[in-house]
Amino acid sequence: MSTTWYECKVKYRKLDDNGVQKVTTEPYLVDALSYTEAEKRINEEMSMYISEEFLITNIKVANFAEIHPFENSDRWFKTKVSLVAFDEESGKERKSSLYLLVQANDVKEAFDSTNLVMKDTMGDYTIPAISESPIMDVFPYFNGEEEKLSQFNAAKASIPVQEEE
Repeated sequence: MSTTWYECKVKYRKLDDNGVQKVTTEPYLVDALSYTEAEKRINEEMSMYISEEFLITNIKVANFAEIHPFENSDRWFKTKVSLVAFDEESGKERKSSLYLLVQANDVKEAFDSTNLVMKDTMGDYTIPAISESPIMDVFPYFNGEEEKLSQFNAAKASIPVQEEE
């Protein structure tokens, strides 16, 4: 089953660099099954970070085929990837585009990370555009099994392997 990402715009009061409270609207991404679930999830996520009142001003389906977080990165970049396919009937090349959201520190790192993600792609591709996204944070859906699995794998990795004599 494919993931559906919803872009949720949240309006709230925020302290700026000068210590002055300012009303701001920021976009966030949540993984959800419906608009209703997206609204519920963004309310839950934001209530952990914002102690004051906040308002969800917009929810829309985001146009991202995949989301790729990378550690030690603080910004999100929207990467347009054009897949090149050869149409045998017409004898022409056809391009189809998809958008990835990649976490990186700058455009070069986003480009390198996109190439890393796309390295196992069977066909040819180009990266015609990379731009910094206004997305502040991404909240993937976890049902608890992922955490159990990662804890299991971490525990399994820490068990010393005994060699047979």
